Amino acid sequence: MFKTKMAGIGFALAGLCLMSAAAQAQGGKPLSPAAETSVTIDGKKITVNYSAPSMRGRKIFGELEAYGRVWRTGANNATALNTEADLNISGVKVPKGTYSLFTFIDAAQWELIVNKQTGQSGLDYDKGQDLGRVKMKMSKSANPIETFKITLASTGGKKGTLTMAWENTIASVPFTVE
Repeated sequence: MFKTKMAGIGFALAGLCLMSAAAQAQGGKPLSPAAETSVTIDGKKITVNYSAPSMRGRKIFGELEAYGRVWRTGANNATALNTEADLNISGVKVPKGTYSLFTFIDAAQWELIVNKQTGQSGLDYDKGQDLGRVKMKMSKSANPIETFKITLASTGGKKGTLTMAWENTIASVPFTVE
């Protein structure tokens, strides 16, 4: 009888722990909170909306996010690019509008993918909707970058840079407002 009662208490405590963890994930700070970066160049606003996951002790590239495949470029829903201007992203012509951004990740080289499909889950990638792909400039960070970050920055005139940084990887691509 005592063992049965203790087992019941053990199951109840385990259930409470699971419910507490679920409530914290739902009611507390999200594990991959919404983030935004924007820049105004030549009077036109360019914005990227994404979810920013953190390392939380995990090895990211090559393990959690396997090399040789398309990554959703963040977490949760597909990362969204909204531009009030026509852009030229390293040779890919991007008319003003809204797009999804994905990234083909490899140990040596990443490719930024501009995709015409919008509003989908980050796991719903359709290659047939690609507007184009561009190789990104790769570098390593001196220190680990805990939380994924995308930055848009003006580099002068009608030019800017989109940069992604997470774990020990920094990838960037230049763009021009046309």
